[in-house]
Amino acid sequence: MKITDVAITHINPKLAERNVDKKVQFQGIDTQTVFKVTADNGVVGYGESRGHVTMDIGDVERLTGSSPFDHINAGYPVGLMGALYDLMGRHLEIPAYRLMGQKVRDRVPVAAWTRPSSPEELAAEVVRAAGEGYMRFKMHTCAYFDVFEQNEAVEEVAPPGFLMHYDFNHNRSAADVTRIVERLEQSPVVGVIEDPMVWRDVDGWRRLREKTSVPLLMHVPQLGGGPEIALGCADAYMIGEHGIGMSLKRGFACAEANVSTVIQLTGGTLSKAMALHLGAVIPNVMHSVNLDDQYGEDVTGGRIEVADGSSPVPEGPGLGVDVDEAELVRIAGNPMTEIPRQIGKLIIPGGNVHYTIGYPSVSRLTGFPEGNIRGVRLELWEEDGSAPWQETYDWLERHGPFTRKESE
Repeated sequence: MKITDVAITHINPKLAERNVDKKVQFQGIDTQTVFKVTADNGVVGYGESRGHVTMDIGDVERLTGSSPFDHINAGYPVGLMGALYDLMGRHLEIPAYRLMGQKVRDRVPVAAWTRPSSPEELAAEVVRAAGEGYMRFKMHTCAYFDVFEQNEAVEEVAPPGFLMHYDFNHNRSAADVTRIVERLEQSPVVGVIEDPMVWRDVDGWRRLREKTSVPLLMHVPQLGGGPEIALGCADAYMIGEHGIGMSLKRGFACAEANVSTVIQLTGGTLSKAMALHLGAVIPNVMHSVNLDDQYGEDVTGGRIEVADGSSPVPEGPGLGVDVDEAELVRIAGNPMTEIPRQIGKLIIPGGNVHYTIGYPSVSRLTGFPEGNIRGVRLELWEEDGSAPWQETYDWLERHGPFTRKESE
């Protein structure tokens, strides 16, 4: 079997109905790249990457005429690797995980996801996710909402056993984050904290891990993973987005060191299927983070079932999900989302409001790092055609950010 063609299609799937009025908050999510690899025996494989991914023409030419088995665990984009595994599995009539290792589980814990949200929006998303069968939920914290208020909102609505995966954005020192973690660890809904400190501060990670009972997750080990594992920096390491070969290698290394992994492949159903195949063979998987719950349409025509916090590993050949070619063509015709201009209104509890074009740099405006202003809140004032909006925007363009009392 030889590869005869590699087709790359950029698509813009529509967001779920609840997100259609959140164009600014969810910008960039509604872009994907679908890879289609065709072999000389007529077998076709599909894979998917989030974003509009391009490939060097030399890589495409090297694939053409070769066997897909020559590229197992290569460093190609994850969508292309998904297509290759799909092709190989369909050719052999076996699920893709059988090309990766020994199966250790039939279902993989999965996490829902949303962009940084107000406490009220986050609570609504948790209710939605729990209703769809999720028991894990990932969200990036941010400097323009109070993480304690967000977490309290989750505590009020989360069912028993529901856990949050907070991503702390690897942007703080130990002095800025230790007390925040100390308080959050007392909450029954806090399950894992990703990137609480800058990645290069391996000693700070180790010391924080010694102090807290909350599992710490590292996304990008700056030393490659092995030294961080040996130093005891984290309880889990992220895999998925940095290549399938690296994910398998790091996942098995973590298992040997008795630490865990979190799989993150963000996209639609094809991406989630690939993540589930990884999760089938890697021993210590905490959960998998995907974005399939954020879309209103998908090239496969549907989503993989979620129940009691997990999804089944597909048992069909290849990735085990089928692409609807008509849907692929239709979704490829969708226009990219137009992002309206917006003014950011950062509201400080004392009454001051900081005005900026778009999202504010809170640390620059206030001097305080993320998570250190209680009760902070952001409102986005999207372009509405009004004279006050245009006057404010014009002032910001000419003079930069300004501050005034909320009552003014």
